[in-house]
Amino acid sequence: MTGEVKVLVYASDGGAETGAVSTAYHEVSLSLAATPGLLRNQLLRSVHDRDRFVVMSEWADLTAFTSWEEGAAHRDVTAPLRPLQDGADRGVFGIYEVVAEYRAGTS
Repeated sequence: MTGEVKVLVYASDGGAETGAVSTAYHEVSLSLAATPGLLRNQLLRSVHDRDRFVVMSEWADLTAFTSWEEGAAHRDVTAPLRPLQDGADRGVFGIYEVVAEYRAGTS
């Protein structure tokens, strides 16, 4: 497979001002724009609970993500999202390796 890694960070606006997760996401994303190995990130909002979000980032491989995560800037860059993390029922984040994939329009 490609070796790509997806990192999911769970967040919630519950108890915070409305739009806090979106504001923090955009701030963090602008800081990450030129990060080596980061392919893209997305802010996903639950259709069942509008206060719950997932920030999904896609990395070229686990080595690229680990290098960034262990770097000095990691904690500073992600600081705006930390108080909004939501680990109520699954932990605050997950790291998943792509092991299979189908894309629309390909066989």
